[in-house]
Amino acid sequence: MQTISPDRVRLTVDEARTLGINALKKTGFDDEQAAVITDHVVDAALCGYEYSGMPKLLNVIEHPNLRQPRRRLTIVHETPVSAQVDGGNSCGMYALMRAAEMAIERAQKHGFGVIGMNNSWMSGRGAIFVETIARAGLIGLHTVSATRYVAPPGAAKAAYGTNPLSFGFPTEGEPFVIDLGTSAFMATDLQFRERRGEPLPEGVAIDKDGKPTRDAKAARAGALLAFGGYKGFALAMAAQAMGVFAHAGSDQEGNYGYIMIAMKPDLLIPLADYRKQLSATLARIKATPRQPGVDEIRLPGERSLRERAQRLGEGIVIDRFVYEALANAREGQLPPLG
Repeated sequence: MQTISPDRVRLTVDEARTLGINALKKTGFDDEQAAVITDHVVDAALCGYEYSGMPKLLNVIEHPNLRQPRRRLTIVHETPVSAQVDGGNSCGMYALMRAAEMAIERAQKHGFGVIGMNNSWMSGRGAIFVETIARAGLIGLHTVSATRYVAPPGAAKAAYGTNPLSFGFPTEGEPFVIDLGTSAFMATDLQFRERRGEPLPEGVAIDKDGKPTRDAKAARAGALLAFGGYKGFALAMAAQAMGVFAHAGSDQEGNYGYIMIAMKPDLLIPLADYRKQLSATLARIKATPRQPGVDEIRLPGERSLRERAQRLGEGIVIDRFVYEALANAREGQLPPLG
C-alpha cells in the first residue's frame, strides 16, 4: 500500500485482491465466492469506476440480505438451451458470473443459451458478464430488474430499479461492450456519495416529498430519476419485463430478476465474418469527420479498456476509510450456506 494523501491510498492489483478476498472470507464467504466477487470489483476499479470498485464490497458486507439464510445456486427448470436458476439469496456478482458460464456452455453446444435468475441481489457491473461471453466468441445480452430506486416520469416515489442493460460483441480485437443504466444516476454511486458526504449532480434525484435534491441521503429516502425522461423509462420497462421472464414477478418487493443470453453469430453469419464486418463498421464510425476541438470519436467501452490497461500497471487509488473498513472486517457475520 502506498499513501497518496492523508485520505487516499494506492493499492496494486494483488494488494486489492488480497484485501477484498480476506474481508469477504471474514464475513462468511467461501474461497470461490470471495475471489469472484473481489475480481469483479477490482476490474470495475481498473476500468475507472471507483464507486463500483472496492467501496462496493462495503455495500455487500452491510447488505441486509446477507443476514438471511443462504443456499447454493439451484436449477429449478431447464431445457437444452435454457435454465431458470434460484440464486439462493446469493450476491449477484458471484451468481451471475456462474450464469454467464452456463449461458456460454449452452450456446457453444446449441447455438443459443438463456439463463434466468431470481433470489439474488447486487449484480454489480454488467459489462464484465457480457465481456466474458464475447471473449468466448459469442454475442452476449444481460438485463437486470432490481429493487425500487427510480421514480417513473412525473411520479413522486420510487417504483422500479436502475435496470441496466449490457451487450457484448466479439470483434477482431477487444470485445465491443455496451453497458448502461436506465436511471439518471446509478444507485451504487449514490451510496458512494452518501458515504463521502458529497452532493449529487443537479437533476438526478428527488427527496421523499418529490422535490429535487442533491443530498444523497435525502435521495436514498426519495428516488432517482430516469435518464432521458420517457426514453430511459421505456428501456427500464423493457428490462423490467425481462425480469419477469426471470421470475422477478414472484418477488414484488425486491424485483430482482436477471436474464443472461449468449448467442453464436454462426446462427446467422460465420463468426470470422461477423468479427471482420463488425470491426470494419466500428472503424468506419470512429473515422467520421469530427467537429472542431474534438480529438476523437470514442466508442462505448473504449475509455474503460484504456483505463484498465493503464491501471493494471499503476494500481488503483481508494479512500483510506474504505481500506481500513475492509482491513478491519469482522469475523463470521454471515449464516452458513445451506
